[in-house]
Amino acid sequence: MWKRLSGTREAAADLLSDAAGSLLLSVGIYCFIEQADIAPGGVSGIAVMLKYLLGLPVGTMILLLNIPLLMLSWRYMGRRMTGKTLRTLLVNSIVLDGIVTPFFPVYAGDRMLASIFGGLCAGAGLAIVFLRGSTTAGTDIICHLLARKYPHIPIGRMILLTDCLVIGLSVAVYGNLEAGLFGVVALFCQTRVIDGLVYGRDKGRTVMVMSRKNPEIARRVLTELRHGATFLEGRGAYTGESLPILYVVVRIPEFTYLKRIVYEEDPKAFLVVAEASQIVGEGFSREGGR
Repeated sequence: MWKRLSGTREAAADLLSDAAGSLLLSVGIYCFIEQADIAPGGVSGIAVMLKYLLGLPVGTMILLLNIPLLMLSWRYMGRRMTGKTLRTLLVNSIVLDGIVTPFFPVYAGDRMLASIFGGLCAGAGLAIVFLRGSTTAGTDIICHLLARKYPHIPIGRMILLTDCLVIGLSVAVYGNLEAGLFGVVALFCQTRVIDGLVYGRDKGRTVMVMSRKNPEIARRVLTELRHGATFLEGRGAYTGESLPILYVVVRIPEFTYLKRIVYEEDPKAFLVVAEASQIVGEGFSREGGR
């Protein structure tokens, strides 16, 4: 019974995130991007151009264009992932064509502002979907499949290439270079928001502390910051003296507190600090931002 209840709650949470993400994504596409004649990459960009040329509804076209990609996903990437993606696409199509397009106002002002806010809204919507472990399909499926055949090519580079091809096509469709330039702006804003929301909470700092008071510092890290710490064996190149090095990983807001602990214990301590783009494990995110 509890398993069934938990499954129902998960399904409801997935559906709610699909609805919220689709609403933001649809606002970005319809209220800003589409009205400014911008196509910021991917299948949605192709759908926007088809509406410009043929007057076809964007949400429906996104769904139809993704059908062959979903068939590939079903065969090569599994039923569970494909099922979640199909649900997200259906919700997105309904929200875009049935709710946002008929009832939401459009922005018809400066194209730069339209590309910025369109990218921000679309990026926030996609991030919400990604955080629940779903996707909006599109060219990402093609890139993931190509990555299996050509593992030496980074998948991020493949996605960037496909988006650039769509943006380049938009220059020919809209008949002006600005369409491509504003498309790049929208795509940049979109990817920055996605990275910030999906991976931002998992960012942190890795700190190596060289100090004779490392045992005392480690105790305070365990009790005050409630994070683990690791001792590494070190030896001074000049003195030849053995000295344990303390290795600590903290979230960005915790770094200042850690530094205060270190210098309260040893004002002469030597720190080496590096950025951690993602931290996954006990005490931090367990699912890599999902």
